[in-house]
Amino acid sequence: MKPVSGKTVKRCPWASGEMMIAYHDQEWGVPQHDDKVLFQFLVLEGAQAGLSWSTILAKRNAYREAFNGFDPRRVAEYGPEKIAQLLANPGIVRNRLKIASAVRNARAFLDVQKEFGAFDRYIWELVGGSPRTNSWRSSSRIPAQTAASAHMSKDLLKRGFTFVGPTVCYAFMQAVGMVNDHLVSCFRHAEICGDR
Repeated sequence: MKPVSGKTVKRCPWASGEMMIAYHDQEWGVPQHDDKVLFQFLVLEGAQAGLSWSTILAKRNAYREAFNGFDPRRVAEYGPEKIAQLLANPGIVRNRLKIASAVRNARAFLDVQKEFGAFDRYIWELVGGSPRTNSWRSSSRIPAQTAASAHMSKDLLKRGFTFVGPTVCYAFMQAVGMVNDHLVSCFRHAEICGDR
C-alpha cells in the first residue's frame, strides 16, 4: 500500500518501485484504441518473452527511439542495415529473432489495418468489442493464458505475426485493457470499471 493524495491505497502486489507503480496506476488495464499504442505493446510484449516486464519497461524509451516512435509503417520498411543497427543498440533487447519479429509484425499489422480499417477494430472484435472484467482476489489465481488469448494467438499467427503465443497475447490483452486483471482489492480495479 502507498499513500496517494493523503489516502492509503492498495495496489496489485507486482506494482513495486516508482516505474512499475506509475505503469500500474496509469496504463495497465486501461482500454487502448490507438493503433500506434497497440503496435507498441505488440512489440514490447514480444520483446518481453522470457524476460521480466520491468526490464522491458525500463527500455521502453530506447525502444520508442529505436523503432521510430512505434510507427508500424516505418518499422515495416526496415531492411538488413537497420536491423544490424538495432542489434548493436544496447538500449533494447538485442535478440535477432525478436527484432525480426517486430519488423514482420509491422508488415502484418499494416495488412490488418488495410483489411479492417484499423488494427483496433480487428483486435477488439476478438473479445467481442468490450473489455472483460475479472474478479481475482489473489495474484496466484490469474492465468498466464486463456481460451481468448489462445484464439487471438491462433488468428495472429495465421495472419503472419510471430512471437504471439497465447501467454504473450494474454499479457498484451492485460496491458491494453482488453481484460481487467487488477485484483478486486486494488484501487484501479473499480476505477477502470468506472472509466468505461
